[in-house]
Amino acid sequence: MTASPAPRTSRRRWWALWGLMAVSAIGITAYAVPPYLSGNPADSSVPIDPNVALHYLSLAVHAVPGGLALIIGPLQFMTWPRVRRPGLHRVMGRVYMISVLIASGAAAFAATFSLSGFSIQVAFYLLVVAWLYTLAEAYRSIRRGDVQLHRIWMIRNYALTFAAVSLRVYLAVGLQLKQSFVSLPFDEIYDASGWASILVNVVVAEYFIIQRTLASPARRAASAGLPDRDPLRR
Repeated sequence: MTASPAPRTSRRRWWALWGLMAVSAIGITAYAVPPYLSGNPADSSVPIDPNVALHYLSLAVHAVPGGLALIIGPLQFMTWPRVRRPGLHRVMGRVYMISVLIASGAAAFAATFSLSGFSIQVAFYLLVVAWLYTLAEAYRSIRRGDVQLHRIWMIRNYALTFAAVSLRVYLAVGLQLKQSFVSLPFDEIYDASGWASILVNVVVAEYFIIQRTLASPARRAASAGLPDRDPLRR
C-alpha cells in the first residue's frame, strides 16, 4: 500500500507560496526603502506636502522599520526556527513588534498630510488601526501561552504588513491599464490599489487561517481516526 502524495504536494505548495511571499517582501523593501535613506524629499515616491516639514521624515520613519517588518515576517512563519531556535524566534518577534509600532505611528502622521485625497487617507487610517489591533491581540495571546491563537493573529497582522507589497502590485497593474484607458485618473488608480491591498489581503489571510491553521488539525485527527477537537482549545 503506497502513501498518498497529497501531503507532499501540500508541502510543496506551501514552500512555493512562502518563497513567493519572501522574495516579494525582499524585492519591495529593496525598491521602496532606499529613496527614504537619502534624506532628499525629491527622492520620495509619494508626493510631499511642502508646507509640512516633517512629512518626508514621517515617511522615512515609516518606510525603514516597515521594510524590516516585511522581511522578518516570512522567517517567523517557518517551523524550524520556532522549534530549534525558540530564543531567536522570540527576539525576532520583538524586533518585528517594535518595527510595526514605529511604522504604524509614522504612517498615521504621514496619512494626515497625504496629498492623495480623503479616500486613501481613510484607507491608511483603517490599516494603521487594524495593524496595531492585530499586533496587540497577537502579543496578548502569546503572553497567555496560547500559541495557536498567537499564530492566527500574526497571520492577520502580517497580511496587513504585506499590504505594502500588494499596493505596489495593484498600482503597477493599474498603470498598465492606464496606457489603454488614458482618461483613467491616477488618483482613482491609487485609491483602488490602496483599498484592494488591504481588503484582498484580509480575505486571503482568513482563507489561509481556515484552510491551513484551523482545518489541518481536524484533517490530521480524521486521518488518524481520532475525535475532532477544536484547534483553538488548549
